Amino acid sequence: MVSIEHLPARSAQTVPWPSFVPARLLDRLAAGGVPAAWSHQVEAAALGWAGRSVVTATGTASGKSLCYLLPALSALMQREATVLYLSPSKALGADQLAGIRSLGLAGVQAATFDGDSSYAERDWARAYANIVLTNPDMLHCGMLPGHARWARFWRRLQYVVIDECHRYRGVFGSHVALVLRRLQRICELHGADPAYLLASATVASPAASATRLVGAEVAEVVTDGSPRGAIDLVLWEPGPAGSTDPSGPRRSATAEAAELLADLVASGIPSLAFIRSRAGAEGVAIATRRLLAETAPELAGRVAAYRAGYLPEERRALEADLRQGRLLGVAATSALELGVDLRGLDAVVMAGYPGTVASMWQQAGRAGRRGADALAILVARDEPLDTYFLRHPETLFGRPVEATVLDPDNPYVLAPHLAAAAQERPLNDADLSRFGPSAQDVVHHLMVRGTLRRRATGWFCTRPRRAASQVDLRGGGGPPICVVEAGTGRLLGTVDAANADATVHRGAVYLHQGVTYLVIDYDVEDGVALVEPAQPDYSTWARRSTDIRIVAQLRQTRGASVTVQFGTVDVTTQVVGYLRRRLPSGEVLGEEPLDLPRHFLRTRAVWWTMPPTLLTAAGIANGAVPGAAHAAEHAAIALLPLVATCDRWDLGGMSTAVHPDTGFATIFVYDGAPGGAGFAERGFAATRRWLTSTRDAIAGCRCEEGCPSCVHSPKCGNGNHPLDKAAAVRLLGAVLADLPGTEVPAPAAAGKLVVASNGHFD
Repeated sequence: MVSIEHLPARSAQTVPWPSFVPARLLDRLAAGGVPAAWSHQVEAAALGWAGRSVVTATGTASGKSLCYLLPALSALMQREATVLYLSPSKALGADQLAGIRSLGLAGVQAATFDGDSSYAERDWARAYANIVLTNPDMLHCGMLPGHARWARFWRRLQYVVIDECHRYRGVFGSHVALVLRRLQRICELHGADPAYLLASATVASPAASATRLVGAEVAEVVTDGSPRGAIDLVLWEPGPAGSTDPSGPRRSATAEAAELLADLVASGIPSLAFIRSRAGAEGVAIATRRLLAETAPELAGRVAAYRAGYLPEERRALEADLRQGRLLGVAATSALELGVDLRGLDAVVMAGYPGTVASMWQQAGRAGRRGADALAILVARDEPLDTYFLRHPETLFGRPVEATVLDPDNPYVLAPHLAAAAQERPLNDADLSRFGPSAQDVVHHLMVRGTLRRRATGWFCTRPRRAASQVDLRGGGGPPICVVEAGTGRLLGTVDAANADATVHRGAVYLHQGVTYLVIDYDVEDGVALVEPAQPDYSTWARRSTDIRIVAQLRQTRGASVTVQFGTVDVTTQVVGYLRRRLPSGEVLGEEPLDLPRHFLRTRAVWWTMPPTLLTAAGIANGAVPGAAHAAEHAAIALLPLVATCDRWDLGGMSTAVHPDTGFATIFVYDGAPGGAGFAERGFAATRRWLTSTRDAIAGCRCEEGCPSCVHSPKCGNGNHPLDKAAAVRLLGAVLADLPGTEVPAPAAAGKLVVASNGHFD
């Protein structure tokens, strides 16, 4: 245990129930164990009842559901009204549906409308439901394009509930913001003007973030009146891997998390472990069961994995087992970070910093939901940012929560939504102001492409196919890949198209519910990966190649010889092979080539150039430049989350001794989403702080030649070669000494949006 942050218990601030809440609803709440209201619940509910949009940004398990349910259910019980509930996950929507139905309120007809709903359930929701629980994806592609069939629902719509709204960030958040602007147009068409009731984890500037998300002014409620048991948040450093040398690499965070989870379960403590990847969650569940089989075999069957990609019936069964106590330990991805009601958990183990302070407290807050004291353990991964927090815990515990970063003006995001909006209802001049300052240019170029046509009453979409179906809100890059068991034809699950090349290529090891499979065939066009059961003694890790070309330079900061720039780039990536690593040591057994398609991405990046004079002054010979730049690039990607609301997996990078577009040694860090997500721009705006932290993290690592705690990257397409730790420290020191003391960016270029010959936006 490197550090312990103790949060003391907090007593409840109760206030009288609002006068507008029907007595029958109060009786049902009291019977369900809610005898009194907390101050923030009444404050938010009163604003909503008055017709104002409001966001409640309070801690985990603070009863935010009542902030929107009090006005929403009261309206349904007292007048002809409808309510639309949006959540980022189907699990959370199903959980809320169960809670609403458990109240047994006459006149409240609730239904889900999501990918798991049958056609009969969807028809019933359209015809009879007055509160529909769905997600942005189904609103986007199912409800808005067919809005005429929902006329009864839209006409009476009084509230739009947006739960866990802090999850709508980056490109996903930008997409959702535009879906909500399309929703407002449809509401106006049908004569409704709903208020927005939002719930969020504790974030910076919640009102401003919510206003940007929904496109309308939003009030905020941030003073938390809920009780809370004391919680200890522990920073945990894994011991050395395979030796007692303290300067050597640490054990993996997942191996350490499995042991901690097994210890907790063996002690009868209901616990949840958050793991970064789907394969990691499966692996931790397997390892935990194996450990328990040796020490407490009667408990081994009470541990399971939970992740996205499971079939609906599997997810529902796991959630029920959790609630009813049949499971004592669960290894989960962030799919369970959201507000699914899991009462009775006493401990949480986090295998690695989850990327943001808000997510860290959200995950830690899943423990102690009965008001009892709780334990949360943050196990550091062997990565630069986690190591930085181990050495400087005050920078983690003292950090303010982040603001939500999203950009609905991103033309790559905006263009398809304008086409979809025009197909739902012709666009007019007033609509363009609703969609933001880029809308006029984007509409013009959609006309050039022939997607839109101007007529007397506005712009119409010319495409016969449903425009909304061409937009993937979550950036999956296309339909998911189905993972099918070859011998039986059984569908095991799905994989996002964006990750499929790296995870279900031929020869990949695939885990599902504790069973190991090998991928024997991967057909990109058919969207199917065939697998068969196997027990290999190795894991697989994809290798990628990356090429970057500069398209436009938008802003820059100049030093005496170093130039830091922000702009638009074209990135070409390809999975070219995979490594086989022995379990559990990680020893590389071999490399296999792959022949998979190249993928193209136009995005935003920050990059800095280093001329030979600076390299020479830093004592970096020509032969050492690739290793120095490569190591600095890895660490810079890992440390960017210090200044931007992102995760290293939201980013990409490349370094080169001489780049053809700059003529000098250059390091790129780019947003891993079409058009950019705002993360690289945040890095550019805080260049000095970002690169200073990067240099300090490398220099402060106790290893001699570089390790996963400083300059190794789990994403590296070159197998972490070449890397020169000492030269990277000198390189970053020289860059910082060359730059001005504060960033003074040049004015943003007024560049126009143009259409390339391939139809892509420039």
